Amino acid sequence: MDTESNEDTKAVYSCSYPPGTIYLEEKEKKPIRLKRRLAEKIRKTCCCSSGRAKELLLSFFPVLQWLPSYNLKEYLLGDMMSGLIVAILLVPQSIAYSLLAGQEPIFGLYTSFFACIIYFLMGTSRHIHVGIFGVLCLMVGEVVDRELQVAGYDSLDSHKGQMAVLDALHENSTHSPFDHNHTVAMTCDRSCYAITVGATVTFMAGVYQLAMGFLQVGFVSVYLSDSLLSGFATGASFTILTSQVKYLLGISIPRANGIGSLIYTWIYIFQNIHLTNICDLVTSILCLLVLIPAKELNECYKSKLKAPIPIELLVVVAATLASHFGHLKENYGSSIAGTIPTGFLMPKSPDWSLIPSIALPALSIAIIGFAITVSLSEMFAKKHGYEVKANQEMYAIGFCNIIPAFFHCFTTSAALAKTLVKESTGCKTQVSGIMTSLVLLLVLLVIAPLFFSLQKCVLGVITIVNLRGALRKFLDLPKMWKVNKVDTTIWLVTMFSSALISTELGLLIGIAFSMFCVIVRSQKPVSTLLGQVDNTEVYESMNAYKNLNIPQGIKIFHFEAPIYYVNKQHFKMTLYKYSGVDPVSVATAKRKKAKKIEKLNRQDGSMEIKTTECLYKEQQPVHTLIIDCGAIQFIDTAGMNTLKEVLKDYSDIGIQLLLAQCNVTVKNSLRNGDFFKREENTVMFHSVHQAVQFALYVQQQSDAHLNGSAV
Repeated sequence: MDTESNEDTKAVYSCSYPPGTIYLEEKEKKPIRLKRRLAEKIRKTCCCSSGRAKELLLSFFPVLQWLPSYNLKEYLLGDMMSGLIVAILLVPQSIAYSLLAGQEPIFGLYTSFFACIIYFLMGTSRHIHVGIFGVLCLMVGEVVDRELQVAGYDSLDSHKGQMAVLDALHENSTHSPFDHNHTVAMTCDRSCYAITVGATVTFMAGVYQLAMGFLQVGFVSVYLSDSLLSGFATGASFTILTSQVKYLLGISIPRANGIGSLIYTWIYIFQNIHLTNICDLVTSILCLLVLIPAKELNECYKSKLKAPIPIELLVVVAATLASHFGHLKENYGSSIAGTIPTGFLMPKSPDWSLIPSIALPALSIAIIGFAITVSLSEMFAKKHGYEVKANQEMYAIGFCNIIPAFFHCFTTSAALAKTLVKESTGCKTQVSGIMTSLVLLLVLLVIAPLFFSLQKCVLGVITIVNLRGALRKFLDLPKMWKVNKVDTTIWLVTMFSSALISTELGLLIGIAFSMFCVIVRSQKPVSTLLGQVDNTEVYESMNAYKNLNIPQGIKIFHFEAPIYYVNKQHFKMTLYKYSGVDPVSVATAKRKKAKKIEKLNRQDGSMEIKTTECLYKEQQPVHTLIIDCGAIQFIDTAGMNTLKEVLKDYSDIGIQLLLAQCNVTVKNSLRNGDFFKREENTVMFHSVHQAVQFALYVQQQSDAHLNGSAV
């Protein structure tokens, strides 16, 4: 090789080193002082100029970048169609999910309206729909019900009249309806206090998301694995389904909170099942018989349909007409949506006194909302060939919660089902979100009061039918188990804990168990011996393949994890096991044998027969142990000390230890830890085959020396 032709890297076989040894000249890195690095970072971040201000404005409002170049001819029709179709589907779902969040129907429409506008201005994804999401509605509803009970409201889930809510919300007071002694000093009724709690939770969730975006911790979403989020969504779906059964049956029951709420809810249902409203039950069955087949048809023929059949809206319209002209509330006592006002309510600040009690659940809501939004935005960006910014998504979803919290809204995030509808109906940009907002505005200003007679059981059925996707994950379990048993276990643990314990604790348990699995997998990773494939320089696992050659007197050990304080002992014990030589036991046996020989020599007065090292070498079949470091990402201080111990122990019994395929991080750790007691190129090699060649060469030299000495 011509060493002068490459200034960065040169590889020469030197006559001063045995065959198989390669010397690489490393690049010289100029050390950068920490003080200088911090100064450059601060100067870059805090510099003030017109260009910097423009850059910040464009990054904070991405719409200013892409909207001026918007192609009306190519994009407008698809965006208008997708926005219109999503809005048609969104109207009944917004009303239905309001009940899930413990709110009146109008607030679900407010939430969907504001979220679409704000994400249009600040979002970086072109395709996702940000709005109400069932799991977050459930989590908000749990907090709302808990605070209602703490405040002393009736635990039965019966709502007051909407007019009382409006009168209360127009008041300027933001205090709790009860004083600290929980005596009745009412400023607004139950529904008014419910939206106050929901808006406060939403505000805090948005603050958390904004803070995470400011601190640029968008990377935390990677720690919420797909299996964890999927298991959490499925577990929460059982809780959502359970919470809607009372509407399907037309009964009033206490809404259980805390640990085991799902089980307690079913107990309450069966205790009150004799009070079932037959009209609501029949309506629920009819709606199920219509919605489920229609949804399945939409799924089966989505490639052929230009737009999905808006079956939910058709069912809502038909059910409203039937309830109104059939006088179902007056004749059969059926529960209906009631008065849904037009227009918007005056803005109102959150109740700051509630923040201490809702801060913790708001954090879990913020994390779930952000993780779902980022995962969906990245998935669709990858599919359509553009990039999204995780931290900007954090800002966008944060403001989608902070600003609407002042307008009587609850928490939002990306929603998969409606995102899929947007994509499949021709969505090109977030202009489709503006179209959706315009349709919702029309509903809020004109159409909303027409849903007065809509039965709540119809809304409950819509919510349950939309859980099909999450519940279908059970069908994927056999395939998931074959692919990865650990991920399947994480899914099951998260799902059962979210369903049977509580939603918030289920998420926490899922995260803790996922981290535990990572620790266990790194604590006891896969390790094996390697053998050589015939006539190649390739070495593969002897546990996986047959007919591999084992170099005589050499053991090649492969370890698939970093060596750090958690698995250092496992590394050492596994190495001893696979090498077939425990250096500590061998050294102990050597010392005992040496003492015994010395004692016999003294007794017999004869000459020493052999040194203890020679005695051992006659019995020891292994002369070299090679550690394949290709899968070792890093080594910490404890791992370094363990490697030094292993090196010393094997050296004491005459076995040389070699390292192969170390990455740059591991090499630097070994150098900084003074691991190399002799020349580095005689201990560390760039490939397993080079290490084997070196070991064989050294052994040949040693054998030749011994044979020469014998002659």
